[in-house]
Amino acid sequence: MGHVDAWVWWLVAAAALGIPLIVTAMPEFGMLAVGAVAAAGTAGLGGGAVPQVVVFAIVSVALILVVRPLARRSRTERPALASGVEALKGRQAVVLEQVDGRNGRIKLAGEIWSARALDASTTYEPGSEVDVVEIDGATAVVM
Repeated sequence: MGHVDAWVWWLVAAAALGIPLIVTAMPEFGMLAVGAVAAAGTAGLGGGAVPQVVVFAIVSVALILVVRPLARRSRTERPALASGVEALKGRQAVVLEQVDGRNGRIKLAGEIWSARALDASTTYEPGSEVDVVEIDGATAVVM
């Protein structure tokens, strides 16, 4: 059996680090895998063992320090653009048929919706404007 170049071992390490990335969904393993690929490139260009390890460490640590906070921030931020029923919350509507705590009809975003008042003791007359607080199934809850 012949000699195996160092760059091949680095690529094997990168593939091995990809397995826990897929199994655990921990992105740090992917960043370490990219560091191993960079070390394989260093080995392929003729770099010795020390430069290979240094490149692996620098690339892996740099990715963890830069990418991880960005990923965490994007995971916790809400999207700036709401869509679907989320986009209807907070909008104004016009009462078409009297709205009370049980039922009624409003015109919301150009469509006719069934509606009920948030406060069951409140009644809204046709022509008045109301604010949509939430959407409960196919019914707009207004105030």
